Amino acid sequence: MAEVLVYVDHVDGAVRKPTLELLTLARRIGEPVAVALGSGAGDTAAVLAEHGAVKVLTDEASEYADYLVVPKVDALQAAVEAVSPAAVLVSSSAEGKEIAARLALRLGSGIITDAVDLEAGDEGPVATQSVFAAGYTTKSRVSKGTPVITVKPNSAAVEAAPAAGGVEALSVSFSAQATGTKVTGRTPRESTGRPELTEAAIVVSGGRGVNGAENFAIIEALADSLGAAVGASRAAVDAGWYPHTNQVGQTGKSVSPQLYIASGISGAIQHRAGMQTSKTIVAINKDAEAPIFDLVDYGVVGDLFDVVPQLTEEIKTRKG
Repeated sequence: MAEVLVYVDHVDGAVRKPTLELLTLARRIGEPVAVALGSGAGDTAAVLAEHGAVKVLTDEASEYADYLVVPKVDALQAAVEAVSPAAVLVSSSAEGKEIAARLALRLGSGIITDAVDLEAGDEGPVATQSVFAAGYTTKSRVSKGTPVITVKPNSAAVEAAPAAGGVEALSVSFSAQATGTKVTGRTPRESTGRPELTEAAIVVSGGRGVNGAENFAIIEALADSLGAAVGASRAAVDAGWYPHTNQVGQTGKSVSPQLYIASGISGAIQHRAGMQTSKTIVAINKDAEAPIFDLVDYGVVGDLFDVVPQLTEEIKTRKG
């Protein structure tokens, strides 16, 4: 069976959930070979092997932390040359998509971004995408070179599948461009204690109907009762009610959680494009004609200031 390269997203050896999802998808089309780079790369091997990696290629050079993007592209190119994989899978983060695009250009290969599913095909991996503002679902494959595919987080359930996971050093020769952009400082992001928006299994979002920054406490309370991330519509972030980093939509972040709760969001196409692939969608809106109700699995017609606190209390009661 052909090997499939999986780029490992980790922080000092702690593997992030989207990488484990990639390993699950990679097993559908071949044998996963993980590529872990930077400080702590060797510490990822046990978790990667537990989730199906037959081999883990590592390189802990300081360049991956000291410079932006290009050293990682150099490493993946070296891995492709060493393995001759059936495909290269990368998580659809902002950095992941830049790495994938640069790699595809170097390889002279086609690229598919924001896939939500993968399956084996007679002529190579077939990717499912949600396109044109989530109005259509397509299936496509790369017809030239080694397929480079980025996959949206929460597209597959994490499945354990113990494999050998032998660690091998990856030999990387850095290009002249690798040191072109140096990282001069880092500031840790302030933690809210909530999951990362794009990786969360549950997302609770507020929109124009929240009617003020102070009222987002209601949305946060519901999210915290569920262990969820907090999102916001473009109208809410443009009004300054919530940070732009939490915007869900075509010009914000795309999410695909198991459960998405939209409170006070009308359902404009801009917002729908960022959350329409969610597995179960619940909307709370006092306008029975709001477009969001055309999309949802469950809809509640009512004032969010009445409904959301009751829902939060009911969840706390059942959990307590």
